[in-house]
Amino acid sequence: MAPHQYSLLSIFLLYSTFSLTSALNANGGGFSVDLIHRDSPDSPFYNPSETPSQRIAEALRRSISRANHFKPTSSALSPNEPRSEVLANKGEYLMKYSVGRPPFPVLGIADTGSDLIWLQCKPCSYCYEQKDPIFDPRESKTYRDVACTSTQCQSIDGTSCSSSSCKYSVSYGDKSYSNGDLAFDTLTLESTTSRPVSLRNIVVGCGRDNNGTFDKKSSGIVGLGGGAASLVSQLGSSIRGKFSYCLVPIFSEGKNSSKLRFGSDAVVSGSGAVSTPLIPKRPETFYFLTLEAMSVGNKRLELRDSSSFGDGPFPEGNIIIDSGTTLTLLPADFYSKFESAVAERIDLEPVVDGDQFLRLCYKSASDDIGVPIITAHFAGRADVKLNPANTFVRVTEEVMCLAFIPSESLFIFGNLVQMNFLVGYDTVAKTVSFKPTDCTQL
Repeated sequence: MAPHQYSLLSIFLLYSTFSLTSALNANGGGFSVDLIHRDSPDSPFYNPSETPSQRIAEALRRSISRANHFKPTSSALSPNEPRSEVLANKGEYLMKYSVGRPPFPVLGIADTGSDLIWLQCKPCSYCYEQKDPIFDPRESKTYRDVACTSTQCQSIDGTSCSSSSCKYSVSYGDKSYSNGDLAFDTLTLESTTSRPVSLRNIVVGCGRDNNGTFDKKSSGIVGLGGGAASLVSQLGSSIRGKFSYCLVPIFSEGKNSSKLRFGSDAVVSGSGAVSTPLIPKRPETFYFLTLEAMSVGNKRLELRDSSSFGDGPFPEGNIIIDSGTTLTLLPADFYSKFESAVAERIDLEPVVDGDQFLRLCYKSASDDIGVPIITAHFAGRADVKLNPANTFVRVTEEVMCLAFIPSESLFIFGNLVQMNFLVGYDTVAKTVSFKPTDCTQL
């Protein structure tokens, strides 16, 4: 998307948020919704016959598959700038919402690595099997096509014109795809703190031809990325560019849903909060941060020493923060030093992970294996101190492994290291903030 195109769409969204602002003012300027981890008992993906370690193993497989499909862009960009090609159904969190009038319930994959909001629609030229009913836009009083001449059609990637209406096309790294009509409709979010929030004139993709690895238990994607078509960007000034989430640890007892907050409810501040700059880079979908170093105990390892960045200056925006990737990916040569530093602090003999996904593993029935405090040092003196539950994961009943892996070209701060942190995004101030929090208490 060209810069001037993005500006045009941003201007339109600014002027179209008056109805959103009115809706949010009725909710005290902010609201929150549930984020459902796909392996929690509240999820339709939940398999009660699986053990926690089996669910973790599946999450790791999804994570690695997702990471493998963040592809490098053309040679005009640096190797560390990926294109938006992620697995279509490998996001880790689900979000309930309704579309249209009367409201039609939908369960979509909530994804900070995608932009467009889309769902399956009748009539289909081809729709993958879906357990829940498929949305019929002819029954919605607020549905209307996006015109070919509109700013939205001209400014959103992957659009084209046919019979004066705007068509969209999105594809994913595993060859899954969705094609259909770009439209305006009302989205209703079930707020956990107040009455439902209705958002008018939201741009959505009405999928008429959808195929690939999509699962019948959900319908489409809720894009939470930084691009102009995402839910976050469309809410725009009505939420003052702010959203946050607090991810409940996987398989924690009791509360199963995490919280996704918008507007005034999304402010992250107070004791323990730290902030780091959000770096504008291509593609706009992804949220780029600058990771300067990792500390293992008192031993600080500098990322600028990594050969992955070549001989030039240390790059800003060298890592993506992503809620849909379980593991954290570090530069391969840096990872080796990091792994050695961790191993030096643990007084156990390493074992081989049976699936060979993870590199540093220990056999222990106890979760207390003497894991050192690991700190992620982001630009702006934002030091994020990680607990053992953030850094090690139990892959079998007897084996625990370091939840980091090496990568040659793309680096990701995954969701395990974000659990039990309130993570706030301010797309106006261009910051991401972290605050240690017991997410089960929110």
